[in-house]
Amino acid sequence: MQYQLRLSGKHFQKLQQHLFPGDGKEAVAVALCGRYERNGLSVLLTYKIELIPYNECERYDDYIKWSTERIIPLIEKAERENLAILKIHSHPGGYSKFSKTDDSADLELFKSIFGWCDYNGVHGSAVMLPDGKIFGRVFTHELKPFPFNKISVAGDLIQIWDINSKKNNDEFSLRTIQTFGEGTYMKLKEMKIGIVGCSGTGSPTIEQLVRLGIGNLVIVDPDTVEKKNLNRILNTKISDAKRSLKKVKVISDAIKKIGLGTKVIAFAENLFDSKEALQELITCDAIFGCVDSVDGRDLLSKLTNYYLIPYFDLGVRLDADGEGGIKSICANIHYIQPGCSTLLSRGLYTEKRLFDDALLRQDPIEFNKREKMGYVHNANVDRPAVISINMQISSMAVVELLNRLHPFKDDGPRNYAKVVMDYCGGCIENVSEDNYIQDQNSDLWAGRGDCKPFLRMPELSK
Repeated sequence: MQYQLRLSGKHFQKLQQHLFPGDGKEAVAVALCGRYERNGLSVLLTYKIELIPYNECERYDDYIKWSTERIIPLIEKAERENLAILKIHSHPGGYSKFSKTDDSADLELFKSIFGWCDYNGVHGSAVMLPDGKIFGRVFTHELKPFPFNKISVAGDLIQIWDINSKKNNDEFSLRTIQTFGEGTYMKLKEMKIGIVGCSGTGSPTIEQLVRLGIGNLVIVDPDTVEKKNLNRILNTKISDAKRSLKKVKVISDAIKKIGLGTKVIAFAENLFDSKEALQELITCDAIFGCVDSVDGRDLLSKLTNYYLIPYFDLGVRLDADGEGGIKSICANIHYIQPGCSTLLSRGLYTEKRLFDDALLRQDPIEFNKREKMGYVHNANVDRPAVISINMQISSMAVVELLNRLHPFKDDGPRNYAKVVMDYCGGCIENVSEDNYIQDQNSDLWAGRGDCKPFLRMPELSK
């Protein structure tokens, strides 16, 4: 069994400020956590945070005693909704193990919690150190402890602590290590990244990640290779188009031939038709959305929010003038972190546009009727694509991933919530997360995890 803990960046920052107020004494907080449980993997996802006030504790530099009365409402909610309880406290002195005092306190706490909650799922305990690093463990119904195999934070920075991390200084890794450091290379080697959409921007994104040494990829695209897209999908051939091979099949075979060890799980299906693909994406450490449809983007936004996954959305728009010229070329990279602003709150699309795109996918005949009557916009327009544009914006997106694993830009990663390039205007601009309105609905459901219906979308529970 593998156990993981995920925190949103907002929760991580809130916890860090509370657990280290600057007086050198321990502090404690409790999180109500969503769950993801499937195929030997159990993930706890911070959902709601309860900071235990300092005046309700006896605080020392190596010990804390606190009343659990404040968290009774959280335990009651956990019992009703099959959620989990996570206790997290600080070790101001930097002690990187659970103490004997921690052991006895945890046993007492979780014996009580399991006596209250009928659900047999695990609950957790964690410790934050002064540098922000977190380690922890789960307790089973039998009160047996097991360590979290991986703990991650989806915030301005993407932080991952993996107890199975190993050094690997092979010749292939040398240049990446020289540029971004051994720690970043090892994170890449151990990361699992999802790519949804394997055409214009998805194909070069996959290529770069493989060449950087990414450990595992989940690629999703329902379409076959056609002659019209040979101009922008790497590693595709005219013979693939003649045989109508699936894009993910061609790309998977190419990755295996490269031989750098990247493992690939491929789904030649539309996300809305594959619960299996959605479940596999939940296990990823980050997701790149390279899709054109609004409803596809909205689905990925919900999935990554519920399961606390960093999300990079790529979009390119090239408008031709119909006379052999170009009116405009614009490309965007949006970085979406759980519980903050979303593509919807940033104005990338509207509820009306979302409805129209969903209608086109679900009922094309009804969509065509409404389109003729002027009730819907044309949601199915092919636009010209150029490989050089796609590859440049893909490269910029991968650099944004690297900058959040190992910051190297003069401005902090928070200032790159959006990167927009106007090719005709010859400018690149970046926008800070602080410039956007927080999506209240996103904040409400961030970290909720498994629920019925799945993602609160009845369509996906059929």
